[in-house]
Amino acid sequence: MNALRYMLFAGLMSLLVGAGFAVVPISSSDDPSRLLRMADSIKTSNHAKFAALIKRLNDGTMKLSQEQQFYLRYLSAYQLGYTGEYEAAIPLLDEVISQSSEPTLRFRANVTAVNILVFGRHYEEAFKRLSQLLDQLPSITDKDARAQSLGVASFLYSEAGQYDLAVDYANRFLEESHGIAGDCKGKYLKIEASYRSSKLQADDESYQDGINACVKANEPVFSNLIRFYAANVDVRHDRQVAAIKLLKENYEDAQRTRYPLLISEFDALLAQAYWQQGDIARTHKFALAAIDSSVKNEYTEPLSTAFHLLYLVAQKQGDMEAALAYHERYMAADKGYLNDISAKALAYQTVKQQVLAKKLQIETLSKQNQILTLQQDLGKKAEETSRLYIVVLLMVLAFIAFWAYRIKRSQLRFMKLARRDGLTGIFNRQHFVSEAELQLQYCRKSSRDACLVLVDLDHFKIVNDTHGHAVGDRVLRRAVEACQAHLRSTDIFGRLGGEEFGILLPECTLAQVVARTEQIRIAIATAATGEDAPGIPISASFGVSMTGQSGYDLRQLLIHADDALYRAKREGRNRVSVWDISQPTLRTV
Repeated sequence: MNALRYMLFAGLMSLLVGAGFAVVPISSSDDPSRLLRMADSIKTSNHAKFAALIKRLNDGTMKLSQEQQFYLRYLSAYQLGYTGEYEAAIPLLDEVISQSSEPTLRFRANVTAVNILVFGRHYEEAFKRLSQLLDQLPSITDKDARAQSLGVASFLYSEAGQYDLAVDYANRFLEESHGIAGDCKGKYLKIEASYRSSKLQADDESYQDGINACVKANEPVFSNLIRFYAANVDVRHDRQVAAIKLLKENYEDAQRTRYPLLISEFDALLAQAYWQQGDIARTHKFALAAIDSSVKNEYTEPLSTAFHLLYLVAQKQGDMEAALAYHERYMAADKGYLNDISAKALAYQTVKQQVLAKKLQIETLSKQNQILTLQQDLGKKAEETSRLYIVVLLMVLAFIAFWAYRIKRSQLRFMKLARRDGLTGIFNRQHFVSEAELQLQYCRKSSRDACLVLVDLDHFKIVNDTHGHAVGDRVLRRAVEACQAHLRSTDIFGRLGGEEFGILLPECTLAQVVARTEQIRIAIATAATGEDAPGIPISASFGVSMTGQSGYDLRQLLIHADDALYRAKREGRNRVSVWDISQPTLRTV
């Protein structure tokens, strides 16, 4: 789960770096307040010592005041969240929030609770609390607490795909924070959000500036995450040598952090770079390492990448049994990862709508109070006053009805966006799979045939690299429009990722599907050279599988259609290939 990017600054959890530490006996001169402040100040930079201090304070030999006990509960909850015991941490934080008399401590406890809720996948509750925290921010004077909340806001909005908001809060974090550690963390947050929104190139000076700041602050996790982002952009632009050099030079430093997601990202990206270089042995080695070092029992992007590369390696080596096994694990990891991303985006939009509804409710109550006051004042007037009251009341009701309509329309629009691909407007991968499985169940029960067509635009990466992503996006939309012109209302059409699309055609014979697919192929080749993308020749390759040979299992249909698609690619592209059980193929890349 990508949310478990355990951030190593106040309020953002991290994995335990060291296992085991010595507990030094408490001397009579130890001051509890001093120990609490010391533990708070080192909890992200020297967590082993922080844990030792918490153990000393919790052993019961020191007499703490009530506020010191609340401070200790806050730090103990941080420790629980740090070690992954999220459900145990939240009650301690809620106790501090509800009972402590110190407003800054209550605020910090709530910030930490937001982050722990994210790690526990309670996204909606996390966004609710974050909204409340940001409303409280103007009343908080403690700079560290303010910076802590701004950092969490940037982190959480980046997780929900709200990158402009994330960059805005990262800039505010840099303004509020102080010292070299704050400079490192703020620059990391800004780089991360900009990288995720594809606004940074590999040679952008922000990368090196952020790395230098984090090296100076002795924050190896942040500096190596920034290096990973820079190397990832290098790989995307076919600069594998530069990416491998950057990753290998800092590989041991990343390993020393004992931070699973960072190590797994390094391994997966190295495997991807070696695959693009054609080095099968190193691809296999680092893909296995990425799986071994990944966050346990979580679906992450590097885990999905590693399984996909192992699937391709097995195919390349002709081990189809292993390829199928890796493909199944890749599909599961990719689906889990995408589901988690969707859950965060949905939670953000849900809370946003709830906040708008609450504001509307407050405005409505305010209006109603005004009406009641007006009614009392105008009650002294006869018929004219009554008429005026009725008119005002009708206006308020119309206002409420209008806003209720607006909210309902926004909710319906969001539901549509959750199911549709933002660029092309067709089904996204998750909704396509859901709809296709339902349609296949119906076809199985009614003994009807169905065919699956996979569509992949040929050499599309060259379009993006040569003309830019804006032109590439227009070409994708034109290709989708060309496909839709030849589809029925009962056909299911979705974008599976990048330039790859899927079409499920129920109640069609193979001959009908092949004929229609050929029409689509010609339409794409014609449409892609229109006014939106002049002089850019684009074609598509098609792989077709049918229930008569592959059965009604969507996964099997996808595998067979994928095999047919790769055969079309090998045979020259811009063609339609049908999977035939009598003609098994071994795909090569």
